Amino acid sequence: MMKKVILPGIIAGFVLLAFSYLALFLLVSFLPSLAEQYYNPVFSQEGDKTILYFLHPFVLSFALAWFWERFKGQFEGHWTLRGLELGLVYGIVATLPSMWITFSSLALSFTLVASWFVYGIFQAAVVGLIYAKMNP
Repeated sequence: MMKKVILPGIIAGFVLLAFSYLALFLLVSFLPSLAEQYYNPVFSQEGDKTILYFLHPFVLSFALAWFWERFKGQFEGHWTLRGLELGLVYGIVATLPSMWITFSSLALSFTLVASWFVYGIFQAAVVGLIYAKMNP
């Protein structure tokens, strides 16, 4: 259990946390107009909930650890293809519907929501690659 689920989950969480910092830096540097949209009042600026943002990579990595452990036999091929397929499956099954309802119910731009969709698939693919390599 520790070697197959917990250790890869922790590693994936830290990798995603590092990517989230990198993505934030890249967003501000290369897409400042997109970054400005985060000043919309729909986003909570309260410090009490900030920790939840930093815990998200670990919530996602352990949710996908369960999913991977349960369905990894359904993914065939080289470990890289298996990992990337996990990201695509997660993107279609979970991210697409949640981004659909987010865009349809909140005053957010299509570009912002689309960037979340792409980033969600990217995150799941990164986690998938880690799990496919560490827990084939």
